[in-house]
Amino acid sequence: MTAMDRQNKAARIILDAWRARRTIEALPEDCRPDDIDTGYRVQDALVEAAGEPVVGYKIAATAKAGQAHLNIDHPIAGRLFESRVLTGEGAAVPLAGSAMSLLEAEFAFVIGTDLPPRERAYDWRQVMDHVAALHPAIELPDSRFLDVGGAGAPQLIADNACTDWFVLGPAAAEGWRDLDLATHPVALYVNGREKTRGVGGDALGDPRFALTWLADHLSSRGVTLKAGDMVTTGVCGQPTPAQPGDAAVADFGGLGRVSIRLE
Repeated sequence: MTAMDRQNKAARIILDAWRARRTIEALPEDCRPDDIDTGYRVQDALVEAAGEPVVGYKIAATAKAGQAHLNIDHPIAGRLFESRVLTGEGAAVPLAGSAMSLLEAEFAFVIGTDLPPRERAYDWRQVMDHVAALHPAIELPDSRFLDVGGAGAPQLIADNACTDWFVLGPAAAEGWRDLDLATHPVALYVNGREKTRGVGGDALGDPRFALTWLADHLSSRGVTLKAGDMVTTGVCGQPTPAQPGDAAVADFGGLGRVSIRLE
């Protein structure tokens, strides 16, 4: 098989597992990505094979605990599919077939103007000049690999960086740019009880830094972070188990809140 054949085979296996909502132990050796770049090439092939509109990106492993759980030492990125993005207060999120069944409170940005590829790295202040809005959000990650901690970065990247459901809350009010997002508190409640509490700095030191990491990552791959793209920047606090019937709220204080119902 050619390299492209191997990437397409891996992408098809992962996509079929997603559509059947089943897990696999690992990709076959003859198509398993063995480095980061190949993992992203498989992810590209997965997106193409899925044939669904992509409306943005998620960043995984921005917290030290998450990196330790996944046995990697750097963030990874995946695409947000339009069919898996929900909005509105009390959005209903189906958990059927989710292997992880986790909730993550995250800062999300909506891009206002394109950030094109370039040779030099972006400064986070430059990146923020391209941001249209900040939103509270909840991500529900998932993976098709049975042993997420043992899959390794290339396979997790190929699996779209564990992207599944994403819920975008209402935009924060004007004035959010003046806040220190690194120290801003975030709490996640399930059925009225606080389950975890964190700060924006849990996401790579600052959600603005996480967004800048993504801009540079995409730039290195010759990809433009486009106006209108949503970017969710990583968990604040701890990933929290959930089950059908739960009601969850991510409270970002003065920045707003987002609530969901799990089915």
